[in-house]
This record gives sequence, structure tokens and C-alpha cells, in this order.
Amino acid sequence: MKNVEERDFVMDKRIYIVGAHSRAQTLTEYLRCLYPEMKVEAYLYDNEEKNPVNIKGTPVLRLVEGLKLNTTYPVYIGTRGIYHARLVQKLKKTGFEEIYPVTVELDLKLRNTYLKRFFSDKERRFLKIETLEMCPKFDIKENPGSFNSHYKREFSEECKSYDNMRNGTQKKTKAAVYVAKSVFDKPLEEEYRLAPYEKEIQVGAALTDVRLHPKMATDNTGENISEKNKQYCELTAMYWIWKHAAEEIVGLVHYRRHFILPDNWVRLMEDNEVDVILPTPLYVSPSVAENYRKRHIPLVWESMMEYLKKEDIRTYEEAKNFFSGNLYCPCNMFIMKKDVLNGFCEWLFSVLDAVVMQNGQKSDGYQNRYPGFLSERLLTFYFEKNRDRFKSVYADKNFLV
Repeated sequence: MKNVEERDFVMDKRIYIVGAHSRAQTLTEYLRCLYPEMKVEAYLYDNEEKNPVNIKGTPVLRLVEGLKLNTTYPVYIGTRGIYHARLVQKLKKTGFEEIYPVTVELDLKLRNTYLKRFFSDKERRFLKIETLEMCPKFDIKENPGSFNSHYKREFSEECKSYDNMRNGTQKKTKAAVYVAKSVFDKPLEEEYRLAPYEKEIQVGAALTDVRLHPKMATDNTGENISEKNKQYCELTAMYWIWKHAAEEIVGLVHYRRHFILPDNWVRLMEDNEVDVILPTPLYVSPSVAENYRKRHIPLVWESMMEYLKKEDIRTYEEAKNFFSGNLYCPCNMFIMKKDVLNGFCEWLFSVLDAVVMQNGQKSDGYQNRYPGFLSERLLTFYFEKNRDRFKSVYADKNFLV
């Protein structure tokens, strides 16, 4: 088994991919975009799940003894990480030597490389929060790394002067990223230390008398929808933040998922007039809309689209076009100016409440969380639709086991 650094994206022309569902197909798109000459020889699987016979003409084969495979080809594992160790051992026994489990780190590397290419092809900039290192006196938009040492030194001195000025005359911006936790969450394998700007909030607090910590905020105070947590998930925290948070910049993450941010992210937002930080977009196949229909309840999606059409035909057409694409920002994570959140939440919850009124509760506990699944797509659409009004940048996220 090789690691990312050993391979560093030197791509052979033929590979195998283990997996045949969303993760594997996303991996294929990343690799094909970066290496057009690459060919997936076959998708492999070894479970009892229902799998397609082929994916866009590429065969899907069960990894069984006696299956004829070219074990000199590299093989990438595009499944959930919990299956990687078992699959690596099976692939080794089959005779493969170049085995590349797609870890969180490799997925981020592939995704970010793909997105740079994707945005560039559309003549747009793929902005990450950690790349915004300039002070607002300068408008270095295209290639800040191209300046010679003289200008870099001059630029650095000007920024230091600006920082000294603003630190002495401008009050510190209040910012908080709320971390959604529940009494029903499984414990982490290793303790996570909150960042200084993170505040935990207990979600679904109206559904239990148990409190995670006496000083932790709960989503059932004041105006709230805490009792809807089993259906609205972390959106009960979003609603509480909308109605009660006093900070000028607010965010929402999960106890297992946190943004990877530079220490000076608040200053970078201010100095670069950033309104919103969203998680790095995810590619899904065959489109955002079709991916939702395949993974969730199609009628719920149609209900949402019908509501948008009834409310505003222009927004509906824009949404229909956006959802025919392949990118959205997952996990209902964000950081944004509070006034921007206020406008977004007013729109979002009007849509979700109308869809829930029509579709009600679902007996399947996972599919009953459809408001949360819809809001991930709606969040991304809202800020794409309003990208001339609000400046958005992206940040990677971690995943804690």
C-alpha cells in the first residue's frame, strides 16, 4: 500500500476503483478531470449491496476468487474509511501491490485540485480562506506570488502598519462558531479540544432532560424549534443562532466536523470583505438533483422544487439550472456575518417548513431527516444565486472518528 506523497498524482493510464456508489463515482470524476488519459478498467466490490452492472459503460465486478484482473494496475479504494483495512488485505491477497485508500487527506487533495481546474475553466477564482493573506490597501487579484522581493517586502511593511493602526483604533469583532452536540451522539475515539472561537450547543434539548454540560448553550431557549431536532437535525441549532446569537460573525459545525481555519481567519474575513465561509464543495454524480433523488425520497425533492416554482419562477429556473450541476457544500456548515445569516434563514426556513407541511414525518429515521438534506443543497444554491451580493470563500473540514 502506497501513501499520497509516494504517488503524488502520477497517474497510470489504467486503474481499478473499489466501490460503485457515490464516493467511487466522485473519485472517478476527480481523477478523469485531472488526468484525461486515465481509464477505469472496472469498479470492484465485495459486499452484498445492490450494485449496478456498469457505470457509464465501465463494468462493475464482484471481487471474488478466480476473477481475472490485471494486478499490475493501481487500485484506488473509493469507499468509507471503516472498510479500508479489510479491503487492503483482500486486494493484497488478490495480488495487487499499488493500493491507494482514499483517505480524508487524499480526498481533500484531489477535491481541491479538481476545483481549481473547474473554477478556472469557468473563468472564476476558487478562493480559500487561507489564501487571503493581503491587506485591503492592495488589490492583488490574479497572482500575488509573482511579485518580486522588493514589492513583497514593501507590501508586508504596509500590512504591518495597517494592522498596528486597526488594532489600536478598532474594537475587536465578536465571532463564534457553534458546535452542535446531542445526548445521542456516539463518543469520539479521541478527545477534541475546542478552538478558542468555538462554542458548543446542545441540540434537541427539548427532547431530553439530560444536559451535556451546565454551562453549554441549548437550542430550546427563547424562540426555538428544538422539538423538531429528530427531523431538522443541526438546523435546530441554526435556527437558535439566527434568533439569539449576539456575535457579529457566527458559524455552525458538528462535534465530528470542524472547519480547518488559519488562526487569523476573522481578520482575513474583515480585511478581504468576506461575507461567508462555506465548506469546500463536493462533486456528486450524475447531478445534484439526481443524486438527491437516488439517495433520498424523490417526492420530497419534487415538493421543494414545486414550492420554489410557485413562490418565484425566476428563482425556480435558477435553482433548476444550478441543481443540474454537480457541486454542493455538504454538512450544513458555514461561517457568515450575522446579518447575512438572518436573510438566509428567513428564506431557508420558509422553504423547509412548506415542504415539511406537505410531506410530514417519515417512518425511516434516516429519510425523516430530509429537511437537513435539502438545506445542504439550498445553502449552496442561495450563495451561488447571490454571489454578486455576498463574497464567499471556502475552507476544508476535518472528520473526527
